[in-house]
Order: sequence, then structure tokens, then C-alpha cells
Amino acid sequence: MLKITEIFASVQGETSYSGYPFAFVRLTGCNLRCRYCDTTYAYDGGEEFPLEEVVSRVTAFGLSRACVTGGEPLLQKEAFALVAALLDRGQDVLVETNGTLPLSGLDPRAVKVMDVKCPSSGEDRKMLWENFRHLTGRDEVKFVVSTPEDYRYAKEVAARYRRGREWGVLLSPAFGILAPERLAGWMVGDGLDARLQLQLHKLVWGPDRRGV
Repeated sequence: MLKITEIFASVQGETSYSGYPFAFVRLTGCNLRCRYCDTTYAYDGGEEFPLEEVVSRVTAFGLSRACVTGGEPLLQKEAFALVAALLDRGQDVLVETNGTLPLSGLDPRAVKVMDVKCPSSGEDRKMLWENFRHLTGRDEVKFVVSTPEDYRYAKEVAARYRRGREWGVLLSPAFGILAPERLAGWMVGDGLDARLQLQLHKLVWGPDRRGV
């Protein structure tokens, strides 16, 4: 059984897939409490579903891409089976994870999006650094940036772990905390090899709408 907060279809608001239609599965539960978290409603509650029903609901949308997210989806052991089952149904699958739990058990066909926590999150010391070894050129690493300190931290982490690897780097301004133009200015000024990421779904539907 999987504990699910919501299943819905929308456009992907983040990553290099931003703007593409996706089916989303938001699993319940998280092992972190980031100060700026915008999905606190996924911390607890949820409803239990058998794996096959979750897969059926996702494929019923008729979309070719699915995103397994949370919360922290990998807290649930059956999340690994869910990812594999969706891939077996022909879905392109993104897995959004905070990087504090091992990635080694994930189906290698999935695209991993690892959200490395910066100092302002209050959770930066919980990262499982060995996860970087499991990233490929198809995967992406995301940093939510609230302060200049966060920006420097993101640059340092990316430089340290990206050597000889081709995974993408995404920098996202913390919504309502850091103005996007400030982060853009820092990135341009440094000639940073990274993508500025805005949360497209919040620009389309507003910051408080769920199920988008």
C-alpha cells in the first residue's frame, strides 16, 4: 500500500521539463521540515491506495510523463515499486527527492531530481552526499536559494560534486523570499553553468493553489 496525498495532472513547474504536461503522484510524509516548505500539507494524513490503483489513476490521464514527489517519496518502500511500475507502463518518470535517503535502489530508467538543502532551509546537514555517485547525465540537482549564503553554498556543492559528471544544476529563488532578478544577476555575473528555475505553476495558478 502507498499513502498518497494527491494524484493530479498539470504542467511541470520545475526542472528542465518545465511546461510539459505531467501526471503527479504526491506521496505523504517527509523526514525534513524546511523553513520555506510549500507542501506542508503532505507531512501527514493522506489516503492509502494499492500500487495498481495508483498506476491506473496515473495512466488514466493519458499523459506520457509522470512525477513521483512528496513530501519525501522514498520514505515509503513501495515508492520504488511504483516508479518501476510506471516505467513498465511506458511512462517517463521523474522522481523528486531531498537526497537524504539512498538513491541506489531506484530504477535506473527514472530521472532523479535531487533537492540539495541550502543553509537557510535549516536542514542542510542531513544530506546523504554519496547519492551524487548515483546521478547520471539525465538527472538534475536543485538548490532553493534564499540568501547570498545559500547561493555561495550551491556554487560550492555543485563545483565539488560535479567534476567529470554531466548532471544539470537548477537554482530556484525561494518564492516570496528572494527576488528572481537578484538570483539571475548573481548567476549572470558569475557566468554560472546552471539553469535559473522559476516555479511555473505558481506563476500560472498562484502560490496557494493545490493540485496543480
